[in-house]
Order: sequence, then C-alpha cells, then structure tokens
Amino acid sequence: MKRVLLAALLPALLVACAAENDAPPPATDSETPVPAPDVAVDASSALDTVLAGDWRTPEFVARDQYRHPKETLTFFGITPDMTVVEITPGGGWYTEVLAPYLSENGTYVGAVVAPDSQEDERSREYYARGRDGLRERLGGEPTEVYGRATMVEFDPAAPRFGDDASADAVLTFRNVHNWLGDDTAEAMFEGFFSVLKPGGVLGVVEHRAEKELPADDESGYVGEQTVIALAEGAGFRLVDNSEINANPGDTRDHSNGVWTLPPSNRHEEADAEKYRTIGESDRMTLRFVKPE
Repeated sequence: MKRVLLAALLPALLVACAAENDAPPPATDSETPVPAPDVAVDASSALDTVLAGDWRTPEFVARDQYRHPKETLTFFGITPDMTVVEITPGGGWYTEVLAPYLSENGTYVGAVVAPDSQEDERSREYYARGRDGLRERLGGEPTEVYGRATMVEFDPAAPRFGDDASADAVLTFRNVHNWLGDDTAEAMFEGFFSVLKPGGVLGVVEHRAEKELPADDESGYVGEQTVIALAEGAGFRLVDNSEINANPGDTRDHSNGVWTLPPSNRHEEADAEKYRTIGESDRMTLRFVKPE
C-alpha cells in the first residue's frame, strides 16, 4: 500500500470518542455540534484496508477469527491520528496492523524489554531476539507500510515507555500473566499511567480465568478482578469491558495451560482436532482511562 494511498484513506480524523458514561450531554444551539457520522466510517474503512494488506503474514491473518482486531481496536477507540504504545509486540501480530494504520497521521511505538535489564544470559538472549526482530520489521522494506514507526526499550522493574504524558493509548495483548509471574505487574501499570496523556486509554486483552487465582498459578490465565485492581491501583479508571474476545468453548483446564491451545499447541498430536475445535483462549477485553 503506497503512502499516497494511505494519505487518501486516512484524512484528518478525530481522536477516539470518550466512553458512553463520559460523553458530554447533547449539544444545544450554543454548543459545538457533534462530529459527523462519517468520521467513524472513515476510520473503519481505513482499518479494513489495513487488515486486507498484502504485507500481513498469512498465518497471522488466519487468527483474525480469534483475535478480532477490528472490533478490538474500535472498542479501545484507536484512530489513525493517535500515538499508540504497544507493549511487548512479540512476533508482531498486532504490529502488522497498528503500525500501518498509524503510519500517516499517528505514531506507533513498539515497547520491548531491554536485554541488558535481565540478569541471566538466557533471558538476555531471548529478549535480544525479540528486539532485533521488531527492529528489522520496522526498519526494513517496504517502508511505505510501517512509516514512522518507532521502538523503545524498557526495564520491567522500572519501566519508562516514553516522555510523561506523551501517548494517547497503551495497548497490551496477553502479557499480564508474565508480569504477575515476574512480580513486575505493579511497576508496569504505573509505567502505563505515566506515559499516557490525561484522558488517554489503556487497552488490555488477557487470558481470562474462571475465578481469581493464587499468585503462583502458572496456567497463563488471570482473574479479571486482578487486572482491574492492578490498573486502578496505578490510578486508572475502568470505563468498559467487552466480550469481543470471549471463547465459551475454552474450559481452562488444559494440561499445559493456555499454551495447550492454538497458536502454541503444546499437546499430544492425537488431541490436535480437539484443541483446533476449541480455538484460542477465552480472553477479557478491558478499557481503562487515565483521569483528566
């Protein structure tokens, strides 16, 4: 997709609307009228174009049915003129969507763990591979796809994701269980709060446990109230939750936790059809806001 095409598809768009319970009262004759409906339509069309992009990895596209990127980003209120920080992009599943979507009028920031922040060599090597992979993706061809996308390295024990109050949104997909296991969850949420502008959005998607779990649980599932408590403890306010990424077929009792399910598929070959039928994990989708 050429930059000129993106420029045509992404005209000046307004920042995401506030949650329904934060919306101002209907305009009177003396107030500024509400935006025209086609603003949301334009953003939706631009996202459709990005999701159909031929740069997307085919195996990633196949997982749209489980991860619902259009519905999820719309729920979080992400528009193409925002500065968005994605926390630990991993293999780049959402990078292939967010970076092109923001390439003309916004800024994509991929936040990766700094290898030097880790004590053991194995962890340093693991995070170095992740950093170098994202750097290659964002810095390589075709630049017309990823535009001005950037990257920041952080120490999970004392994370900084950019200048204070510099981001419109922070998004994290299936990461909270890792921070709970490393005892860095509180610090991470405090870092999110710092980098966001007042009124900025924190969007969280996470494997959802059926009930609250002990701190030493290793299933990969997390209790919804645990995530809410972490966010509220950092100063956020819960605006809304959604069942966009729910999966009622996930029994959450798998021998290898969430990694039993696709895409990890850590199971016996004989059970392949069973887990293919279940699909990816049941997930909470929570939208928080940093108070004005």
